Amino acid sequence: MSDVRVIIQRDSEREERVVTAGTTAAELFAGERTVVAARVSGELRDLAYQVKDGEEVEPVELSSEDGLNILRHSTAHVMAQAVQELFPEAKLGIGPPIRDGFYYDFDVKEPFTPEDLKRIEKKMQEIQKRGQRFSRRLTTDEDARVELADEPYKLELIGLKGNAAQAADGADAEVGGGELTIYDNLDAKTGELCWKDLCRGPHLPTTRNIPAFKLMRTGGAYWRGSEKNPMLQRIYGTAWPSKDELKAHLEFLAEAEKRDHRKLGAELDLFSFPDELGPGLAVFHPKGGVVRKVMEDYSRRRHEASGYEFVNTPHISKEHLFETSGHLPHYSDGMFPPIQFDEQNYRLKAMNCPMHNLIFKSRGRSYRELPLRLFEFGTVYRYEKSGVVHGLTRSRGFTQDDSHIYCTKEQMPEELDKLLTFVLDLLRDYGLTEFELELSTRDPESDKFIGSDEDWAEATEALRLAAEKQSLPLVPDPGGAAYYGPKISVQAKDAIGRSWQMSTLQVDFNQPKRFGLEYTAADGSRQQPVMLHRALFGSIERFFGVLLEHYAGAFPAWLAPVQAVGIPIGDAHVPYLEKFAEQARAQGLRVEVDASSDRMQKKIRNQQKAKVPFMVIAGDEDMNNGCVSFRYRDGSQENGIPVDDAIAKIAKVVEERTQV
Repeated sequence: MSDVRVIIQRDSEREERVVTAGTTAAELFAGERTVVAARVSGELRDLAYQVKDGEEVEPVELSSEDGLNILRHSTAHVMAQAVQELFPEAKLGIGPPIRDGFYYDFDVKEPFTPEDLKRIEKKMQEIQKRGQRFSRRLTTDEDARVELADEPYKLELIGLKGNAAQAADGADAEVGGGELTIYDNLDAKTGELCWKDLCRGPHLPTTRNIPAFKLMRTGGAYWRGSEKNPMLQRIYGTAWPSKDELKAHLEFLAEAEKRDHRKLGAELDLFSFPDELGPGLAVFHPKGGVVRKVMEDYSRRRHEASGYEFVNTPHISKEHLFETSGHLPHYSDGMFPPIQFDEQNYRLKAMNCPMHNLIFKSRGRSYRELPLRLFEFGTVYRYEKSGVVHGLTRSRGFTQDDSHIYCTKEQMPEELDKLLTFVLDLLRDYGLTEFELELSTRDPESDKFIGSDEDWAEATEALRLAAEKQSLPLVPDPGGAAYYGPKISVQAKDAIGRSWQMSTLQVDFNQPKRFGLEYTAADGSRQQPVMLHRALFGSIERFFGVLLEHYAGAFPAWLAPVQAVGIPIGDAHVPYLEKFAEQARAQGLRVEVDASSDRMQKKIRNQQKAKVPFMVIAGDEDMNNGCVSFRYRDGSQENGIPVDDAIAKIAKVVEERTQV
């Protein structure tokens, strides 16, 4: 048997090795228990793959991104086998890995119940312990149709081979775009077939290589994501390289659930989503309105200090405006359908920039006016499908803190630097401290982007240089740019480590051209300005939701809807605390007194649930000494504080935007 030469690639190290023909990837990495697959000349392969002469082979560790996807995809197969063993009539949809887990879709007569999930998980544990071997084999379209004749959804996928994008999210894991393969689950001892599935792979060597998993929930999902297709039942699960990592993930999910802004919004009486309005449309209650007003007022003050000018624009316009801007040809799916009156089509605005362009164009402009920084809290409307609407963080109507800066090309580098510094400083003021930047560029192979190569190259380089000055991690996002220009997105981590996309900053040479925007240069010539798009919060609503989850509802005092509540020990102490509240309100503080008939301890519990920063308690001794006592959210207490000092302390905490 002849030898073959392969190159083992590990990070930056390369090792040439000569092995016997027929050697598998598993044999190349024998004894390395954390290696679950191999990347061979750029393609992921099972460890059973036999290496060929000249191939470059890289081990895939279980804890790597590729390794986790393989683990989760393999676990999805085990779940599908368990379902069909328990529910023989179940028809298979697709079962891809997703972030932190996997899912599989099934056509069954009745939706799965929580008791069903327990039975399925128990059956999965049995299959895992059997150590069934995942075995890949090539097949033809014709043979696959015969083997899977009783699986109508698999037959449909076979017909879509080579165009998996039409099939559904995750369909690429089934058929891919090349050869067709089936994975057999084989008995560890006899080699007999236990189950099979149409799949691109790769998979773990055996089911015993699945260390830890758990089924999470079930729900409905339309086949291929279309409401015209049958509704299938989707089971979600998660899988991890160790039981400890699974436990940590479940604890993280429990904490995230406690922080869910939709839950906290109802508990704290901040906002709601009335059915009468429709999905993705929120109303803010008085307490939520206070938080929102404080956020907006502080943002306005900061913008005023940085030379922005405030504008206002309508919520609707003639459709032609969005044809001029390029949004209708490139963004129509995100816009609500037209409204017709006066024999013309009108549109709810999905973005503010076209109207700001009209403000710039309303009269002649001189280079002396540039940079011109326009700012608006502009409400926009996006047609999000009801299935993706998620509270305040993905809604159909929201208000952007939207800025458009018009400047010369010479001013652009300095303006971008100032913009990014301004954005990051303001986010830090709201208590976010850990950031990375994402640079989204165009895909040269796509036809969705407009403008010249030269303009895109210049705009992208300007953004890159501005980002590098911040000394933050810079992550590339190829193909993620807006149709009119590249962008930087600020990704911020919250208190439990989740990353949220916050501010965006875009360079646009194209809209000024489309609108014919000009200014008179110093030499008297007419020049086109550069347009910079900037949304700091993204939207007020979304930022509100992110902060609510970041603080778990316990806003710092400067943002809290109620900053302090007076709690009298007895009825005789109410007037004393009312006077305290009056003095505090005179200094701009938001202070109330709980004069209800509840006992003092219940009042304290109520304010703890309401997450009020300061509980101001007063009894006979406090009244006699002209003092109050503080009780904080963590249960600690500070006694005998003179009234003036107590008000000054609350005011100082508010002014410094600190947490108590």
